[in-house]
Amino acid sequence: MTKPGRIFWQTGEKMKHAARYIAPMLGLAALVLPMQAALAGSMIHKTAAVAGSTHHQRGGYSSGEIIAEGHKFFGKTTKGLARAVESVFARNGRPTGYILGQEASGAFIGGLRYGEGMLYMKNGQRRKVFWQGPSLGFDAGGNGSRVLMLVYNIDTAREIYDRFYGISGSAYLIGGLGVSYNSNQKVTVAPIRTGVGARLGANVGYLKMTSRPTWNPF
Repeated sequence: MTKPGRIFWQTGEKMKHAARYIAPMLGLAALVLPMQAALAGSMIHKTAAVAGSTHHQRGGYSSGEIIAEGHKFFGKTTKGLARAVESVFARNGRPTGYILGQEASGAFIGGLRYGEGMLYMKNGQRRKVFWQGPSLGFDAGGNGSRVLMLVYNIDTAREIYDRFYGISGSAYLIGGLGVSYNSNQKVTVAPIRTGVGARLGANVGYLKMTSRPTWNPF
């Protein structure tokens, strides 16, 4: 199995520069998010059906492969990773791709989430991925985390570049890690977060996956 490349996250001076853009967007998010939440609500029933339809997918990664790569990325001392991965496998079966990356977010009623990582597919394809998105929740302040995303029903790497809406009621904590589900009616993404990013609020929103970094989550 291909060893994941090193993921770089913008820090230091770059993050200070980014804060100039993020701050005003927080205000914008407070206005736009109600409309986005209404749109996401219309997707919930459809995406929930999609999440359950991946269970019999074949030819994907085994749980052992995902856990091994997760331990390399998170660190072997990460507790609960196997339990979190197995819980996703029990619900959805084998993924045909996974993303390893890092993200930072801040939420206070209306918040923003930014991340970057690398998509690895069972057929050998790789693709750099950036994600952004608003969320609604009760979490306050900024947080950052490493993220392992299991990707289902993806046939080509370019399919990852889309909006993935959060599935209502799908988020939970297991083994100290946060698990949630996002879908676009075909492809389902199941992020597993460690660090302070694992904490859960009543988050409803979406992740916008792009091929290039952008500070615009809309």
